[in-house]
Amino acid sequence: MSSSTTAGASEPTYPHVHVRLSGTDGNSFMVIGRVAAMLRSEVGADAANAFNTAAYNCGSSDEVLRLAMATVVVS
Repeated sequence: MSSSTTAGASEPTYPHVHVRLSGTDGNSFMVIGRVAAMLRSEVGADAANAFNTAAYNCGSSDEVLRLAMATVVVS
């Protein structure tokens, strides 16, 4: 992921990509799947694969959620 995915970034890496997570199961795998699917659709397979790799290297579900919010707009 690019340097804009670091903690404290004010805008996600892909601000034009919106993923709705509220009202859904908060399972980390669901978050990864939804974000990756939207990235694949809106940006391309390379962005989705990079997100998947970074997400599966996260140490907790909170870290996965922070990564998602640093990558796309989450609602």
